[in-house]
Amino acid sequence: MDVAQDAGPIVDWWAYAHRHPLRYRLAVLATDAREVVTHAGGWLFDRSMAGWDVNAVLTDVTDLLPLQILGASVLELEGPLAVPVHHTWPDALAVAPDLLRSDSRVRDGVLNCLEHDLIEIVLWGPLPAEFESRVELMSHRLSSAARAFKGRALAATHTRTDTVPMIEGFHSNAASRAAARVPSVR
Repeated sequence: MDVAQDAGPIVDWWAYAHRHPLRYRLAVLATDAREVVTHAGGWLFDRSMAGWDVNAVLTDVTDLLPLQILGASVLELEGPLAVPVHHTWPDALAVAPDLLRSDSRVRDGVLNCLEHDLIEIVLWGPLPAEFESRVELMSHRLSSAARAFKGRALAATHTRTDTVPMIEGFHSNAASRAAARVPSVR
């Protein structure tokens, strides 16, 4: 069974990447929708509402609704990873720690991006040791709308929550990237 053809809302990754060439792109790599919504749902929503093209690239694409609530398109992980050369790169990449541990292609790609400072990298949760010194803690204060939509997306994943936190915490290379772009004053 070809999940990408039968699932309907899952779009062809190549065509989708070329549809909006001037928009900022955020790719979120994770196992499933529940993990993305739980750890980065509010941040993802706020980026989407700011005009970013947000793609959740998952190993399990059986539950699309929670991510669609947040404004993300869903892609199957194997499509983009199967291509040796990528013609379109995201401006930011968020990655779940379990994929860093379980998929050497993801781990090696993220390490390469960090080593060469190619794009903004955002990680959540406990990190493998090789990543800890390469990123710094950051937080994102969720907009009121992000909290409301994250709450609905969590409900769609059947996650019971009384309140949605106001802040999501991450690890990122964004601060070091920004410092590298600021020219020194003499």
